[in-house]
This record gives sequence, C-alpha cells and structure tokens, in this order.
Amino acid sequence: MTTKPKARKFRIKRSPSAETEAATSPSEAPKPAARPAPQPKASEQAIPQPAPQTPPKQPTAQAGDVASAAQVSGEQDMDAIRQEGLTGRQLRMARRVAQKHGLPATSDFDAVRLLRAKGIDPFQRSNMLELVVPQAGGAQHEGGPGDVMATLPSVEGGAGSGRVQLPQTIPTGRSTLPSTEVSPMERRTREISDIQKDITRRRRRKMGLLIVRLAFFVILPTFFAGYYFYKVATPMYATDSQFLIIQNEGGGGPSPFGGLLPTQFANSADSIATQAYLQSKDAMLRLNSDAGFKDHFADPSIDPIQRLNDSPTNEEAYKLYKKNVKIGYDPTEGVIRMEIIAADPQIATTFSERLLKYAEERVNSLSQDKRDSGMVDAEIGFQKAQQARRDAQQRLIELQVENGVDPEAVIAAIRTQITNYETLLIEKQLELAALLDNARPNRAKVEGAQGDVRRLEGALAQLNNRMNNATEGTNSLAQQAVSLQLAQADLVNADTNLQLAQTGLEQARTEATRQVRYLTIAVRPVPSEEPSYPRKFENTILAFLIFGGIYLMLSLTASILREQVTS
Repeated sequence: MTTKPKARKFRIKRSPSAETEAATSPSEAPKPAARPAPQPKASEQAIPQPAPQTPPKQPTAQAGDVASAAQVSGEQDMDAIRQEGLTGRQLRMARRVAQKHGLPATSDFDAVRLLRAKGIDPFQRSNMLELVVPQAGGAQHEGGPGDVMATLPSVEGGAGSGRVQLPQTIPTGRSTLPSTEVSPMERRTREISDIQKDITRRRRRKMGLLIVRLAFFVILPTFFAGYYFYKVATPMYATDSQFLIIQNEGGGGPSPFGGLLPTQFANSADSIATQAYLQSKDAMLRLNSDAGFKDHFADPSIDPIQRLNDSPTNEEAYKLYKKNVKIGYDPTEGVIRMEIIAADPQIATTFSERLLKYAEERVNSLSQDKRDSGMVDAEIGFQKAQQARRDAQQRLIELQVENGVDPEAVIAAIRTQITNYETLLIEKQLELAALLDNARPNRAKVEGAQGDVRRLEGALAQLNNRMNNATEGTNSLAQQAVSLQLAQADLVNADTNLQLAQTGLEQARTEATRQVRYLTIAVRPVPSEEPSYPRKFENTILAFLIFGGIYLMLSLTASILREQVTS
C-alpha cells in the first residue's frame, strides 16, 4: 500500500496570484472537493472595455428581517449550496466575484447563489474576459476598485441585442477547452510534489557545493600529498640497532675478591644521559666532522623538502638530525633503541656505528670526573695523614727529651718499694705482737721489733710523700706520664689514619684507571636493502585525515559564527 505524502509546514515559492489571494482573504481549512461547475460557453464570455471615468456607487447588502417568498427560496438555495461541500477557496473566489459585480451578498453561500442567479460561474478562473457582465445596448457595468469592465456590440445580434460576444470561430453549443479547476486532493498532492522537488533541488545544490568544497579543501591537497609521497619523495633507508649499559660492581684494589662481584644494568640516569647526548647538537657536530652529515643531506639527488640547502646552518642541520635520528629508551628492559635514516643504506650504517662509538666513549666518561675527584681527595687525605703522624711522633720525642726519665717507670718503682715496705712492716708488726703476747717477753727482742716497725713506718712515710709529690702539681711525674700517654695515643691514631689513607689512595688509583661502565650492543646495525620511508599509503591517509579535520573544524566554526550572527 502507499501512504499519501504529508507536509505540515514548508516554505515554498508561491505565484503572485496565490500571494494576492492569501493576502486578501483569511485561510480556511480544506473541505471536500466541490462539485465541478459548468464551464461557460465561449460565446458567452465578455470582452473587457476601457474603464469608466467615475465608477458607479456600489450597492449595499440588505439588512433586516425579510419574510418574503424570495428570501425563503434563497435560504433553500443556500442550503443546497451548503450540501455541495464547497472549499474555502471556492467560497472566497465567489465572494470576490460577487463584489466585482456589485451583488449585495450577505455571506459566501449567498454570493454563490446570487452569481448563479445571474448566470455567472463563480468558480471559473478569473480573467478580464470573465469578470464582465453583459448589458443591453453596450452599457457600462459596475466593477470593483481597480477593475476595468466594458461591453462591446454584439457581433451576431447587433448593437441592441443585449448579448456581448467575441467573434466565434467554433461552435457555440459546447466548450472544447480543458477545465482549469482541480480537486483539493489533486491540488494538495501537486503542492506536496512541488515541495519534494524543491527539497530535492536544494539538497542537490547543497550536495554539489559540499562536493566542490571537499574537492578543493580535502581531496585536492590529499592528491598533491599522495603525488609527492609516490612520485617525488626520495626513498630513505633506516638502520636499526639496540644497545644497553652495564656497570661493574667489583671493588678492585688489593682485595682478591674485588673482581668476582657480579655486574648489573646501569641505572636509568646513565641510559637517559646517553640518549640525551646522542640527540644533542654536540653529537650532530661531531658526526658532521667525522662522517659528513650536512654534505650527505645537501646532495641534489634528494627531493627539496628533505634536502638541506648548500650552506645550512647548525640549527637547520640539527632540526633535520632530530628528525632522522630516533632514539628511545625502554625503562622496563633497560634497552636503548636507535634508528638512523639516510638516503643511502651504507651511509646510514656508518652513521649508526659512529654514534655507537660516541655513546660508548660518553658512557665511560660519565663517572670519569667523579673518579678523578676521588683520586685527588685520596691523595690529599694521604698527605694529611702523613703530616699528622709526623707531628705526633715529634711531640712524643719532645716530651721524652724534656722529662729525661720515664715518669711511668719512676712511679712504678716507687709503688713497688711502697709495696715491699708495707709487706715488711706487716711482718714486723706481727712479730712484735707475738713477742708482746708472752707473759715475760724478752725486752731486747721487743725493743728490736719496735725499732724495726718504727723504721719501716718512717721509710714508708717518705715513700708516700715522694709518691704524693710525683702525682701532684703541674710538673709532677703523673702529669708527665699523662702527656706521654696522650702523645703515644696520638701517634698510634696517626699510624692508623695513615694506613687507611694509603689504602684509600690505592683504591682510588685503581678506580680511576679501570672502566666501570660498558656499552653492550645487543643488535648491531645492518644495511637495509629496501627503503623504509616514506610510507606512501600511511602518509597519504594521514594527510587526508589531517585535511579533513581542518575542513571540519573550519566548517563548524563558520556554522557557529553564522548562527551567532543570524540569531
């Protein structure tokens, strides 16, 4: 089944006649198709005449209640007209025709009744010939404002026949012209078809403009980009290599186990520093001086976009260097990947080998300053330890010369004597006590024992006094002994520091002379046989996406600005 086309609202181009009708009458809802009215004969059509100078006064519509038989008959005729189902447009047309003929119509249906009573078809398309009402004797008829109506003498009946007709070349009994009236459904279908055609026309026009814009802003630039990548661009060869940095954890030096400690990967700082050096201008200048980087990319065989000029500056060459030397560091694996791009595979391999050599030298020199500084510090420390030991030894010798004797030996001898005298005193005291325990002790033995005890006590007192004099005072034997002990301790400490400084100096000298970081090449550079760049298809698609994105952004921006301006 088919669905009838519908259109609620659409802006369509209207003919001047339709615009005039819409302006002079209010819109009404469509009604069922009206019964086609009979077409007037060609012989009955009026001929327009020049308008009168002063149009007659328009008759006014009747007002009030009329109870005559004519009014009742008119009401019955209007009821019959209502049953016909006339459309609003037909009723408005009938009212305008009645106004042009000066008929006092009280309503649209009354206008239809009055026009039919006068023999005028109210639904025929209005033209100048149809709006003339014939009168006898060629008299002028009344018309609306702006209408010109006149009568001509009858061709067949003469001037006084009362029938104004055109010259006839066909029989007057029937009408052979097609009807211009269509049913409301056909008119609605035709309007919807016009709307659809207008929509299609607009869509085709917009689609054509869109295709032109896309062709100018997207397709044409993409075509030129693809032509460059496929026909103009110089093929470039890429050489890949991978390397990693390891460091030796062996302490070296006099230790027999220093070289047995395992090695491990260098930290990320060393790898990042190596990567930064290979991508620096310093490496580019060194590569240019050793392998002729600028001369290679200034070769006339390279296309103008990828070629350097005859005398490029370091900044221009460095910009191209960063584009053709790609280095990446993987922190999870500790591997540095390097890709060198050149117009010749052998030259690309040469560049890669040179850069690997530069990287190895830089890796070994990363901690060279640190090791040299450690060597200098170790030498300074060793010299200070030697000087401190000499000072300590000189101090000890000076103290020994000043004292002349060994204070500790003297003090030890006095303490030994005191101990011996105290032992003898105890023995004599015990002997005297044993003699005194007798009831009749020998007087001579008692006095001899008492004299021994007394003498021992006197000697012991002298020794104690001597001991007190040796341990008291600023220049006592005890003070001298303490000074000697401190000097000896300083000498022992200086000897220990001197030994440590000497050991550190030997280790620093070993560290400074050995290599602590190594660059291990995992994948060596090999010349490629096929060019790797440019990637023709991928670059063309990328260019298309870029131009399409730019066009889309510009279109959205223009649409937004247009909306802001018109709103």
